[in-house]
Amino acid sequence: MVAGAGSVTAGATPQQSSLLKGTGFVGDRIPDDSIFAVLHREGHRLFGDEMFADLYKATGRRSVPPQIVATVMVLQRWFGLSDRDAVEAFEFDVRWKYACGGLDYDAPGFVHTVLVYTRAKLAASDAPRRIFDVTLEAARDAGLVGAKRVLDSTPLYDAVATQDTVTMIRSAIRQLLGAADRALAAELRAVLARDDDYASVGKPVCDWDDPAAREQLVADLAADAMACLGVLDGRDMPEAVARVGELLATVVGQDLAEGDDGIFRIVRGVATDRVISTVDTDARHGHKTASRGFDGYKGHIAEDPDSEIITNTTVTPGNAGDATVAETLIDDLLDNDDDGDSDDTEKAKVYGDSAYGTGEFQQRLDDEGIESGCRTQPPSAPAGRFAKNHFIIDLDTDTVTCPNKVTVTIRRSENGSGTAYFTEACTHCPLRAQCTNAKNGRTIRIGIHEAALDRARLRQQGDEWQADYRATRPKVERKLGHLMRRRHGGRRARVRGTPKVDADFNLLAAATNIARLAVLGLRSTPTRWATT
Repeated sequence: MVAGAGSVTAGATPQQSSLLKGTGFVGDRIPDDSIFAVLHREGHRLFGDEMFADLYKATGRRSVPPQIVATVMVLQRWFGLSDRDAVEAFEFDVRWKYACGGLDYDAPGFVHTVLVYTRAKLAASDAPRRIFDVTLEAARDAGLVGAKRVLDSTPLYDAVATQDTVTMIRSAIRQLLGAADRALAAELRAVLARDDDYASVGKPVCDWDDPAAREQLVADLAADAMACLGVLDGRDMPEAVARVGELLATVVGQDLAEGDDGIFRIVRGVATDRVISTVDTDARHGHKTASRGFDGYKGHIAEDPDSEIITNTTVTPGNAGDATVAETLIDDLLDNDDDGDSDDTEKAKVYGDSAYGTGEFQQRLDDEGIESGCRTQPPSAPAGRFAKNHFIIDLDTDTVTCPNKVTVTIRRSENGSGTAYFTEACTHCPLRAQCTNAKNGRTIRIGIHEAALDRARLRQQGDEWQADYRATRPKVERKLGHLMRRRHGGRRARVRGTPKVDADFNLLAAATNIARLAVLGLRSTPTRWATT
């Protein structure tokens, strides 16, 4: 089997195998709850060739049958294989050919670029997530998806090395020279002062043990970068040149500052939303906990806690907050118009740890009539002083009463948030030492979603809520463990850039769903999907 660019028409998956050479003989050795078994049994309905018809031309040479490619892609993600290893497994592992519809054991293989080509075609199509979507539709049809969702995220380490400031600035200049046409490149090289052709990769030559030499290198690189940006300033440029020029301005601006002497030096600290690599500009520094950092992305999932089917996924840069994509993960609940397709006897409920317990998300759940199982952090104060929950906040009268029974009015801002100032009352207050050490006294800030946070904190104090939370939310941790069990393509991203990492993570979720559906005994009937 072969593949290539140009005019390609969809191949057809063989409907029956040779009596003597078919791989159906391994069926007795493969458990019914195996991913190989469910793909062999139901692959023609899950990933039929017609499902991918829009990716191919009406005329041209035949491609590898789409059902076979889709099955190989699913198995590749489940077993965490590279493209080359996946096509090798298809060619030599009889189970893979069995999963592809019981192909003959001598069915020809294909080049690994078929997988690259198919992923690119899917990404550019109107339904890039169709492989995941069909697994979810089958689960819904079989009655496995209810109205409960558990949300969580996990780090995805980037596929490139995190670069230091020197490497990034030099790399950005090198990319700019490479993207420019001959005339612009000549202009750019004319303003470069360093003795460097910017042709090789990696760090420039420097006595790294000499602080003065390091400082001079940074200053020289900054001068070359600023000179290049000066050439680009105010002129119309092709998109590729403009994109690299913006990258160069970003890496210079985020890590360097000009001193009083006019020399650029590396600033201390980490800039907000700092680019960490010129090779993968979407990756970011992230923190799963206060003491656990990583570089790359976050993979977010929503799971039905009863069937353990993943209902949605998305990927963000590593520094994104979990709650920022919470609504995206439950869009099927938010868009539910009670059209009869869902189980109206089950009330929708969303579970999540404290990362999802923001006032904005709690308010959205309240507005949609969705029960919240998201934990909201109680207020805290340094050195064991009175926390915010020691104050009586009355939103009806817009007042706050402190532990010393002093009541003040909340001063509202234009966006609806507010602040209660106890400045004068704190001057001679006998509880001051237990409350604040601020020179101007204690202040209490009131968010625009303060009422939603109060309701959430009151709700989660109940024993029934706590028991339900402890029994349900941890299920998503096990599902994340299933997703991350392979280092290659699991915890470590196989591709670069948010769109590609997102598509790859979504395909991994599809493979995980199929493995789960195999355990649940998914089978097709003439009218619908069912489980045993």
